[in-house]
Amino acid sequence: MPCGNLSILLIKFSHRLPNSRPLLPPFWLLGLALLLALGHAGLATFAMREKSTTADELAHVTGGYTFNHWHDYRLHPENGILPQRWQALPATLAQPNFPAMSTPGWRVSVVWLVGYDFFYRNGNDPDWLLFTARAMNSLFGAATVLLVFFWSQRLWGTLGALVSAIFCALCPTMLAHSGLATSDMCMAFFLLAFPAAYWRHLHDGRWHAWLLSAGLLGLAAVAKYTAVLLLPIVAVMALVRALRPEPLLLGGRTFRTPFGRLGAIVASTAAQGLVVLFVIWAFFGFRYSIFNPALPAGEVNLSWELLLSFGGWKAALIEFCRKWRLLPEGWLYGLAFVLQHAQARGAFLDGDYSIFGWVEFFPKTFLYKTPLSLLTALVASAALMMLRFREIARAQIARHFYRVTPLLALFAIYWLFSLTSHLNIGHRHILPIYPVLYIFCGALGWAVTRAWRHSRVGGCAGALVIAGLLGWHASVAAKIYPHFLAYFSPAIGGPAEGYRHLVDSSLDWGQDLPALKKWLGVHRHAGEPVYLSYFGSDEPARFVPDAVLMTRIPSFDRPRPWYRCEPGLYAISATLLQHVYMPERAIWTGAHEREYRQLRAQDASFLALQANPHPQPELLHGRTLQQWTELWHRYEDLRFARLCYYLRARQPDDTAGYSILIYRLTAAELLAVLDGDTRTLAAAMERNRVAAP
Repeated sequence: MPCGNLSILLIKFSHRLPNSRPLLPPFWLLGLALLLALGHAGLATFAMREKSTTADELAHVTGGYTFNHWHDYRLHPENGILPQRWQALPATLAQPNFPAMSTPGWRVSVVWLVGYDFFYRNGNDPDWLLFTARAMNSLFGAATVLLVFFWSQRLWGTLGALVSAIFCALCPTMLAHSGLATSDMCMAFFLLAFPAAYWRHLHDGRWHAWLLSAGLLGLAAVAKYTAVLLLPIVAVMALVRALRPEPLLLGGRTFRTPFGRLGAIVASTAAQGLVVLFVIWAFFGFRYSIFNPALPAGEVNLSWELLLSFGGWKAALIEFCRKWRLLPEGWLYGLAFVLQHAQARGAFLDGDYSIFGWVEFFPKTFLYKTPLSLLTALVASAALMMLRFREIARAQIARHFYRVTPLLALFAIYWLFSLTSHLNIGHRHILPIYPVLYIFCGALGWAVTRAWRHSRVGGCAGALVIAGLLGWHASVAAKIYPHFLAYFSPAIGGPAEGYRHLVDSSLDWGQDLPALKKWLGVHRHAGEPVYLSYFGSDEPARFVPDAVLMTRIPSFDRPRPWYRCEPGLYAISATLLQHVYMPERAIWTGAHEREYRQLRAQDASFLALQANPHPQPELLHGRTLQQWTELWHRYEDLRFARLCYYLRARQPDDTAGYSILIYRLTAAELLAVLDGDTRTLAAAMERNRVAAP
């Protein structure tokens, strides 16, 4: 992988600080870095062995398999073709059973339907498919730990590198996303690797530095569409380097004026753009069409007209590239899909709902889901830097900032993009800023090394402080294991209170069906019914075969049987409890109540029709069976919304892995919630608020 070449380059010129001796020989230093990286990958992978398929993983593995095996790109090109191909390599080699291409899901390119059949209905082992894909993805996490280590070693020395790498390797956020077969960790790696390689290229005119930079930029372009943020990052680095008075050597020529340097950088970067085009075409088999002409014909899931309906210059540019076939159709389709769905998306924050997001969403998620140990280390590092800057001249300060230009550009531009984004669905979308923070924490190691040279006592005291911080950080990871995705700071109540603040991929991505199975094995009473509402792409029947399946997302077009709500256990995914992606969000309105009452009066008819698969005309009351089915679905949605409206005010009896809330509801409680009028419902909710701790 490219990260290996970059790591070797970094270690060759950065294994010591100026005027200092390395703490370890380069060979031992590299071995220690590899040990930390592989330990991180192993911990992440084995923690996730206890987790079910998260919402996006089914699509990633299925899409990657079709890319590799069938050379067809209709399924799920929007999340980056590189990580999907990489994660599906074991499955490609094993050649599992694939669904028939005559199915509707394949013809209209619905990855969820094809993926459901691929995982659960074709005789394949879904646990093996998932484990191997997650293990492959964990290598991107390991590569990121390596980059953090060597970046920090360049800036802060060996001890600083150890501090940074340990913070990185044991951070719950890193461990959560290294162990999942998604594109987030892959993109975090390339957003850190490419700026480092590009900055190296601007200071090393040799061909291998240029080639490494160009290759990483090309791979970033097929990792995730967030790679477009590398364009302003490149612009900042190019401008800073051009204004630097030092001569620039590129292409065997030396450029001494600012305009000369800028022109050379622009030409060199444009040439790297040609490599990017080559890499994109290579990943799509050097074929324009999204469909493999040797396979049965099909159509894209969402029409081009719909995808480009957001308009503006972005849509016009994509249409221009389509017309002249400048880029593969699959890559352009994925880009259009991302831009269209970024316009508006249901989101949840602290009990509030929005489709356009909030400026404060990512700052809050950062505070909610960043360990206090890391925040403390960041504050201490900032204080040390402030003290250091008071001791040195402004020219030296400028040189320090110049050295970290790639990190500052990445951090500032990514945060600016995040604050203005309407896509507020998960903490994972600010994952790329974390490696910069880990590197910054390496200042603690540098400070201890500096203190040691002046006083052994001061050095020992500093080492104890670092050991305490790292021990605290390690204890955070140990305490939350294996529920890394559900980590929340104790400052807001910890993971048990997380569902009140964030849901979806920040907490509940469908990963805790095994935890629910384990909980039921211990706490379920004999014969007690279980009602399950699940957000995720696993098959609940694999874990709780006798559960009554209520509302679920995605539905996979599975039948929704009629059922009566009886006293028993109600297990509800946090995302569905909060109704983020349901039309009846936030409050129970008068209109909802009136419609619910009308449908509730038909409850006996629904149950009678359930008992008669081929009902007589007198049971239909002038309606068709299809009309009764539609009425049932609407009734079920409203009944579930009313139930969740009540349960949001009620403390859960327990949780399964923190993402599935478990309630034991009595007959009296259900009667008040489902049959009582609005005053009875409000009174029950008020009693729960008073009783809440």
